[in-house]
Amino acid sequence: MSLESPLETALSQLRSSIENLQLSESMWNTLSTPRRILEVAVPLRRDNSIVEMYKGYRVQYSTTRGPSKGGIRFHPDIDLNETVALAMLMTWKCALVHLPYGGAKGGVAVDPLKLSVRENERLTRRYTSEILPIIGPERDIPAPDVGTDEKNMAWMMDTYSVNAGFSVPGVVTGKPIVLGGSLGRTSATGDGIAIAVREALRVKGIGLDGATVAIQGFGKVGYWSAVALEAMGMKIVAISDVSGGIKDFGSLADLHQHIEVGGSLSNYGIGDLITNAELLSLDVDVLIPAALADSINQENASKVLAKVVVEGANGPTTPEGDRILAEKGVLVIPDILANSGGVIVSYFEWVQDKQNYSWSADEVKENLETMLMRAINEVKDLVASKEVSWREAAMMLGVGRVAEAHKLRGLYP
Repeated sequence: MSLESPLETALSQLRSSIENLQLSESMWNTLSTPRRILEVAVPLRRDNSIVEMYKGYRVQYSTTRGPSKGGIRFHPDIDLNETVALAMLMTWKCALVHLPYGGAKGGVAVDPLKLSVRENERLTRRYTSEILPIIGPERDIPAPDVGTDEKNMAWMMDTYSVNAGFSVPGVVTGKPIVLGGSLGRTSATGDGIAIAVREALRVKGIGLDGATVAIQGFGKVGYWSAVALEAMGMKIVAISDVSGGIKDFGSLADLHQHIEVGGSLSNYGIGDLITNAELLSLDVDVLIPAALADSINQENASKVLAKVVVEGANGPTTPEGDRILAEKGVLVIPDILANSGGVIVSYFEWVQDKQNYSWSADEVKENLETMLMRAINEVKDLVASKEVSWREAAMMLGVGRVAEAHKLRGLYP
C-alpha cells in the first residue's frame, strides 16, 4: 500500500477540520485551493561555463489574513505537490499563533551540496529575479528552509533591493544581523520545539530532568532543539541525519563541531551507529521527527515506543501513522504548533525591519515564549472541551481563523 503524498496528507487534515468545524462545502472549496502558483525555469551557469536548467516554485496559498509567509527550500526532491502542501500548512500555522500572515512556500529542485558558493549565489539571485514580481514586504516574505540559510536570504534581499533602487530589508527574514536580521532567529524553531516538549511532558506527568529524547534530523532544527532541550535538563540519547544515526554519543557540542568541520555521524568514532528506522523505534520519552515529510507512517508507526512525538519537520506523520500513534496512546504535538517558533521570530524580524528598531535577545525569547504559550494553552483548552487530539485542535483553531477572515472580507466582486 503506497504512502500518501504530502498534499494528500494536508488535504486529509483540512477535510477533517472542515467537518469538525461544520463548515460548508463552499468553504472547503475556498480553503483547499491555493491563491497563486508560480512555476519558473531557473538557469544556472556553472563554474565550468555549462548552463543547466532547474525548476523553481513559489506558492502563495493564502493572503486573506495578510501577506503570505514561508520558506525557500533547495532540495533535489522538491516538486509542486510538496510545495503546495507546505504552503497550506504555513497558512494554518500562522493563523494558529495569531500572526497577520497567510502561508507560502517556494524553492528550487537542486542539491545545494553539489553547488559551489558562487553557483549557489547565482542560482539564488536568478530564482529571486524570477519570482520578484510576486514577493515584497507587503506581499510575500520568504525565509530560509531546508538547504538554504542566512547567506541565501542576504542574496535574495540584495537582488530585490537592487531592482527596487533602495534597500528593502523586510522582503525576507532569516537574514544576517547586520542586514536587518533578528537576534534569536537562528535558534527560534528549536527553541519553540523545546517549549512544546516541555509542555507535552507536563501533560504526560513526566519530569524534565533526565527525560530521554531521540531526534531524527541534525540540521538547523534538530541541532538547536537539542541545545535547548539539554539546557532544560533533558538527555539527547540519539540523533540521525540522511546518512544514518548514532546513540550514546557523549557531548552534543563535540558532535556538532565534528559535523561543522565536514565530518558525519557515521565517522564520529564515539557511540553506536543505528539506522533511521532504529532511531524511530527507540524506547525514549520524546521522539522529534525533524527531517522530511512522511517519516512516521503506516509501515513504522506501530514500532514507535516514545511516549511523546513532537513534530519538528513539516508533515512528518501521515494520517494513518497518526491513527496508529493515537491507538497506542502516544501524545503527538503537531507541526503547525510545535515548529512555529521559526515563523514567530520571523514575524518579529519583519516588525523590527518595518520599525527600523532592533530588539534584544531577551526580548525576542520572552515574546516567543508568550506567543507560543498562548497558542499551546488555546490548543490544550480545545482538546479538553471538544475531546479531540492535539492535531485536530490545532487545525481547528488555524483553519477556523482563516475561514472567519474569509467570511468577514467577503467575495470580490
